[in-house]
Amino acid sequence: MNFDKIGPIALGSRLRALSNTVTEDAQQIYHLYDVELKPKWFPIFYFLSTQKTGESITSIANEIGQSHPSVIKIVREMSKAGLVAEKKDKTDGRKNNILLTKKGMDITSKIQTQYTDVESALNDILAQTKHNIWLALQEFEYLLSEKSLFTRVAEQRKIRESSQIEIVDYLPEHHSAFKQLNEDWITNYFKIEEADRKALDNPQEYILEKGGKILVALQNDTILGVCALLKMQDEKYDYELAKMAVSPKARGKGIGLLLGNSIIEKAKSLGASKLYLESNTILKPAISLYGKLGFKKVVGHSTPYERCNIQMELHLK
Repeated sequence: MNFDKIGPIALGSRLRALSNTVTEDAQQIYHLYDVELKPKWFPIFYFLSTQKTGESITSIANEIGQSHPSVIKIVREMSKAGLVAEKKDKTDGRKNNILLTKKGMDITSKIQTQYTDVESALNDILAQTKHNIWLALQEFEYLLSEKSLFTRVAEQRKIRESSQIEIVDYLPEHHSAFKQLNEDWITNYFKIEEADRKALDNPQEYILEKGGKILVALQNDTILGVCALLKMQDEKYDYELAKMAVSPKARGKGIGLLLGNSIIEKAKSLGASKLYLESNTILKPAISLYGKLGFKKVVGHSTPYERCNIQMELHLK
């Protein structure tokens, strides 16, 4: 397989191929030095050879970065070959420690010349390379420990999908989706209240004609989310951010954040200086989203909703 033609997306396959190549050579090297080891045993063997007393399976797994079941399987193979043995821990009789047998310790002495020659050969290879693979692997492993490849791919997916989403002003043909998305969201956690019914049944009269706005998130003409600005008859606040709902099929695509930022920009364009919203603390993802948008908790404002137990505001100026 031409990995250069495929590119970095074949990283895992290329590393496996390189690992297979090195492992095959390693097996021949053990034979060359008459050392009775298998390449996959080496991490456990080397770790135990540096310990004066035995170590538990958990300690070995943590040290060499392999799974607990994998270490158990290899230890059993090494035990069958006579290289390791189990011994009760002196301070904790419930725990068994793994230690090298006399045969294993003999290999520790015998393998030293192999270590010297292998290290020299590898240093010679590294000296001939423009990019030191050992240092590069350290960097790569560090970056993956900070944020996994899975997380990074999921983030890129969200960015790509978000770039395909269009935020548009509400039109009459969006009414059924606006109503359905909100009804589904509300009834999933609470009950439809009178204030909901007025806004959802007739958004033109109760939101738009009163100076409010509604934004719709579209992807290929499919409505994925909605959000409204309700004009408030209040000296303290200009608009209320309300009726935000995202299709369950689209959650995880960052549509809530995209709608939230868009509705805030819409409020700014209307000259708003302060926004208000109401929610419930059981909706942890929503509360987290509002925090990302810059909303802060406030108290004391009257509300028509039974379900409201948290109120938040955002200063725009």
